[in-house]
Amino acid sequence: MSKNTLLQSRRTAAVPRGLSSAFPVFAARAENSELWDVDGRQFVDFAGGIAVLNTGHRHPAVVAAVQAQLAAYTHTAFQVIPYEPYVELCERLNRLAPFSGRAKTILFSTGAEAVENAVKIARAHTGRTDVIAFTGGFHGRTLMASALTGKIAPYKKKFGPMPSGVWHVPFPVPQYGVSVSDTLRAIDDLFRADVDPTNVAAIIIEPVQGEGGFHPAPPDLLNALRRICDDNGIVLIADEVQTGFGRTGKMFAVEHSGVEPDLLTVAKSLAGGFPLSGVIGRSHIMDAPEPGGLGGTYAGSPIACAAALAVLDVIASEGLLERANAIGTLLKDELEGISRRNDAVPLGFIRGPGAMVAFDVLKARGGAEPDPGTTRRVIQAALEDGLILLACGVHGNTIRLLMPLTIPDAVLTEGIAKLENALTTGC
Repeated sequence: MSKNTLLQSRRTAAVPRGLSSAFPVFAARAENSELWDVDGRQFVDFAGGIAVLNTGHRHPAVVAAVQAQLAAYTHTAFQVIPYEPYVELCERLNRLAPFSGRAKTILFSTGAEAVENAVKIARAHTGRTDVIAFTGGFHGRTLMASALTGKIAPYKKKFGPMPSGVWHVPFPVPQYGVSVSDTLRAIDDLFRADVDPTNVAAIIIEPVQGEGGFHPAPPDLLNALRRICDDNGIVLIADEVQTGFGRTGKMFAVEHSGVEPDLLTVAKSLAGGFPLSGVIGRSHIMDAPEPGGLGGTYAGSPIACAAALAVLDVIASEGLLERANAIGTLLKDELEGISRRNDAVPLGFIRGPGAMVAFDVLKARGGAEPDPGTTRRVIQAALEDGLILLACGVHGNTIRLLMPLTIPDAVLTEGIAKLENALTTGC
């Protein structure tokens, strides 16, 4: 019996099925864009820890920074005894903030924590309670974050009533027949029928939906949301947990639109695999909560802060914004070529800025009907050939590509060849 098989059996007995994984692979070690399992099999990683590893597995600069911090101290709790890496990282993030004027940052541990606290900050600033989010959006698995998430299964199913005061409007996706005009009309209808805009604290949106299918928010929509927020005293929150830190070819995806949010939630690739998140916001909004109202025992751990400072250095020194755009251009060109092959599964709607690229697996060539069954077979065929892929989307038929931005050209080429093979053998 292989180690993977044995561990799969132990996993079934040890952890709840709510944490189940579709992959019968257990990691033993990883380096940059490659991973080896406990049986010694080698994989090209096109999942990147769900967008956590923009700077790759175990980047030497990140490892060195963490080792140096370990030699000093591992924890004091910033609210008890502050430390310099936290302050330095906040200063760096404030300088990167995609809005004009003074910024402040607070650090947490997870993306859901960042979202929860962004809502708290918006409520404290406005004195209001309600929040508008979008269908297909994903904001985390805590109760408020789940309430904001625009999908029932598996994020809300069986978990009882969600927090009140959360409203969803359709996210514009052309292949689903939803336009920006439809979205704005839905907001108008919401304001007329269900919630007075003077009760709305925030509108939260992913500049590119993650779990929802890698659908970019059209600039027209983001500009309209900015006007709506300005006209009604509402805080605009950009959820950049998955899109941030170079993935889209900009430091933050919202920068593609030129629209300035009021608050920004960040996590995932911020610390190269260490748990760290944050809220970056306009200074006067960030100061609204009472002293002690925000924080957490492990929030902004010194080890994660050291890792994050190294990550920001790597993004700059290795030109990862430019690298993301180059990877994205290559991926889209290759996928367009595969989509024209008669022996490949029907695929289309190739999309995404920078290296946040996705495509849909379809029932028929040139059609739009989703095919989640074939999507699963493609992912399994890729896994058997040594390529790790992830699906997403409200219909489960989107394949998203999240390889580290540090991936060597040779490994990228190898991964694309494996993807092409899976798309021709998975049909």
